[in-house]
Amino acid sequence: MNILVCIKRVPAAGGKMTLTADEQEIETRHLGFTISPHEECALEEALRLVHAQGGSAAALTLGPPAAAEQLRDAMALGIDRAIHLETDGREWDPMATAQAIVDAVRAEPAPFDLLLFGNEAADSGDYQVGIRVAHALDMPCLTGVKALAVQGGIATAKREAAGGWEIFEVPLPAVFTVKEGLNLPRYPSLPGRLRAKKKAIERREPQRREGGLTKLRLKLPPEQDKPAQVLGSGLEAVPKVVELLQKLGLLEA
Repeated sequence: MNILVCIKRVPAAGGKMTLTADEQEIETRHLGFTISPHEECALEEALRLVHAQGGSAAALTLGPPAAAEQLRDAMALGIDRAIHLETDGREWDPMATAQAIVDAVRAEPAPFDLLLFGNEAADSGDYQVGIRVAHALDMPCLTGVKALAVQGGIATAKREAAGGWEIFEVPLPAVFTVKEGLNLPRYPSLPGRLRAKKKAIERREPQRREGGLTKLRLKLPPEQDKPAQVLGSGLEAVPKVVELLQKLGLLEA
């Protein structure tokens, strides 16, 4: 089985976002970066499928030179190959991103049986890329996957529905976008990180095709204040604490 997992370099959760002076990009000098959480599950699922059925798994990302760090993280987990569609750092819209991935897939000497994406990007919330890739490659596509099994060229996938599960049987090759909860991703080991440093990353320069979304500017949401009220100090604060707990329903009057 030949599997491709498409991942994205995103700011680590909890970091404070600031914009560049022209409001066109996120200021990244003081941000940490990681792999989008849904895609961590996609990597884990690829490794499990290869372990069970044999074959190989590759990771692909489109992004600036620094995104090679996330590809090495993927290889530290056990991913066999890394493909870097290297850009100048500008954000690519979903249409351009999908077309670059399609071009990379078509350039491969051996076809992929399974393409895995995160259900949506953790930073921009894009839900389109996996679907666009599937459409361009004329492959079946299922989104929101929370369980996946492959047997005899058929993938059985489940996704949550109101009051239960939807179950699909999909012939391969196919595209799946997966969600957190599909599995519990492993952590890279120290030996894995050392091996990943020695592996080569396949670097390509994708051609950006215009015609998708046009960015005007970025805008940060207004910050929400979290006021704190001092009820008092020492024994004089006790009645006020009791009154507050009663209002919250934590104590009976």
